[in-house]
Amino acid sequence: MEPILEISNLRKSYADGFEALKDVSLCIEVGEIIALLGPNGAGKTTLISTVCGITTATSGTVTVGGHDILSDYRAARAMIGLVPQEINLEPFEKVINTVRFSRGLFGKPPDEAALERILKQLSLWDKRDNQIRELSGGMKRRVLIAKALSHEPRLLFLDEPTAGVDVELRKDMWDVVNELKADGVTIVLTTHYIEEAEAIADRVGVIAKGELLLVEDKTDLMARMGQKQLDVQLSQTLDAVPAALAKYNLTLCDNNKTLTYSYDTRAERTGITKLLSDVSAAGLVLRDVVTRQSSLEDIFVGMVHDEEKTTQ
Repeated sequence: MEPILEISNLRKSYADGFEALKDVSLCIEVGEIIALLGPNGAGKTTLISTVCGITTATSGTVTVGGHDILSDYRAARAMIGLVPQEINLEPFEKVINTVRFSRGLFGKPPDEAALERILKQLSLWDKRDNQIRELSGGMKRRVLIAKALSHEPRLLFLDEPTAGVDVELRKDMWDVVNELKADGVTIVLTTHYIEEAEAIADRVGVIAKGELLLVEDKTDLMARMGQKQLDVQLSQTLDAVPAALAKYNLTLCDNNKTLTYSYDTRAERTGITKLLSDVSAAGLVLRDVVTRQSSLEDIFVGMVHDEEKTTQ
């Protein structure tokens, strides 16, 4: 598929020498959902702000739908919708007027049918004549999305879209994102909620200290970097891991009644059969055996921790 967003060697530095973005390159195809994960201050919002023209890069290039964001900024910006972190809406304005105004800012002709479709898609149609101040926090975030979609962009940035939203509304938002994808909208999502990326993203990018550490298919990433753990639950309590089992690098947990063994599912041999045999030979009595797959959160935390250690 053709790329809708191409970022090449993007850098953003400030007068005091701080580098918010360090040589970031990224290509996103039409119809993708990509989640950018990173701790506070990693550069996620700076990256989005640069693509959207809010911040000017120190060097590098960005094109949206083939349009350079500097030399052809009107065409590029017309293709972009942005949902910011902050809820900044006129409290006494009606929902429908707020969305109409945003559409007009992009020079789009009035189209009540298009606005009706957007508001219905976001479950806001029955709130169209309500003032913003009358809405819940979750509904206000939906209004932000409606504003961003009002000019019918093909690339939508969601900067922490479910921050402060309860779990039920968060899952409703995930449904909205999937519906937008079905309509052909490409979505770039920043989030602190690992389960959000795991639930809806096609690819995951990890960014830390202004560097894009990787961008990879979510399933491939978890298969490549995720490990499985085998919890060997025992009938007795141990004081320490038996010396006969030391070669397995086991950890003792669950009040010293569980031995945890980590293994790579891609390895030719997992070593589980031999481990269980040696556990029995050591005179330990098995109560149960449970396997667990590393989550995207485990992978993310591990990567960021490794990056912090290498830069210290």
